[in-house]
Amino acid sequence: MTDKFGDLIYTPEGASGEAISKVETHTPKINAPDKVKAGEPFTVEISVGPHPNTVQHSIRYIEVFFKEDGRVFNPITIAKIELTPEYAEPNVTLTLKLRKSGILYAVEYCNLHGLWEARKKIEVD
Repeated sequence: MTDKFGDLIYTPEGASGEAISKVETHTPKINAPDKVKAGEPFTVEISVGPHPNTVQHSIRYIEVFFKEDGRVFNPITIAKIELTPEYAEPNVTLTLKLRKSGILYAVEYCNLHGLWEARKKIEVD
């Protein structure tokens, strides 16, 4: 057994073979400021798609993590949003407050095409 769990998560730069055709519709899109003020709330929007939303094929959850600069143990789990097919679309809005700069990660799970990751560096003043 040699596969690490992280090796099972698709990224746009790491996709190959059949996964290349799924990059646009499965990679989460993170809309957040590049720079924020320490301790001040800001909005992050995460969306996936366009993507089918049926029981047979849908995004089932989105998880959000933060790798804080200088922190010994990372990442920090920010949120996990479970989505019910046909009722909940894979578009979420969160309000965050950060103390230090770092990388925000969004990981989504498609019941047919697995886990997909996106990340965004956020600087804190």
